[in-house]
Amino acid sequence: MTKQNPATPASWQKILGIELSPVSHRERLVSALGGLVGVLAVYFASHALGGQPATPLLIFSIGASTVLVFAVPHGSLSQPWPVFGGHLVSALIGVACARLVPDAALAAAAAVGLSIGAMHYLRCIHPPGGATALVAVLGGAPVQALGFGFVLAPVLSNVVILLAAAVAFNAFFPWRRYPAFLARRSVTTDTGNSGYEAISHEDFVFALTQMDSFIDVSEEDLLRIYGLATGRHREALAAAAATVSPSAPS
Repeated sequence: MTKQNPATPASWQKILGIELSPVSHRERLVSALGGLVGVLAVYFASHALGGQPATPLLIFSIGASTVLVFAVPHGSLSQPWPVFGGHLVSALIGVACARLVPDAALAAAAAVGLSIGAMHYLRCIHPPGGATALVAVLGGAPVQALGFGFVLAPVLSNVVILLAAAVAFNAFFPWRRYPAFLARRSVTTDTGNSGYEAISHEDFVFALTQMDSFIDVSEEDLLRIYGLATGRHREALAAAAATVSPSAPS
C-alpha cells in the first residue's frame, strides 16, 4: 500500500487548516464591505450616544465579532445569542476577576478560562468574548474606572449596534442570512428519489453528540449540503441512465 507523501501541497494544506471552500469574489467583497459598514456603524453610533470623555467608544474585540457576522454570517459562532451572550458574560467575568484577583496575570488567565466555561454552559461560544474578558482585566485605568459599568458601555452598546448593522446589511443580499433563522430556503432537502435514505433531525443530533466537540455549522447548513449532494447524485444517475438506455427499435 502506497503511503501519501506528507510533503505534498495538499497534505500541508490539510495540516495547516487552510480553508479550501470555493467562495466567489462577490462574496468576499461583500464581506469586506460589511466589515467596513459594521465598524463605522458601531463607532459613530457609540460616539453619538456620548458618555464620559474617558470612556472607550469601542472594545477591540468587536473587530473580531465583525469578521464573524459579516464574513461567516451563517456560522454557529456568529449568531445573535453567541455574539450577545458571549461578550456580556465574558465582560462580567472579566470585571469580577479584575476586582477579586490581585495578580494581573492570574486575573487575565482566570477571566479567559472562566469565560470559556461559562460560554460553553450558556451555549453562547463566541471567540471574541475571550478578548473582551482580557480587556476588562488589562484595559488600563479607563476600563478599570468603569467597573461593572464596562458591561453596559461600551460592551452592550457595541454589541447591540453591531447586531443591528449585521441584520440590516445582510438583508440586502438574498444569498446571505443573518441571523441564520431568516435563511431563504433555495435548495430542497427532499431526497425521496436520490437513491439515499433520508436523514432525520434525530440522526443529525445523534451524530453530533458522538463527536463530542463544538461544530461550527448549523443543522440547517448540514441539511442544505446534504440536499445539494443528493441532488447532484440524482442528476448523475439520470444522466447515466439516459446514456446507457437502448435505442428505440426502428
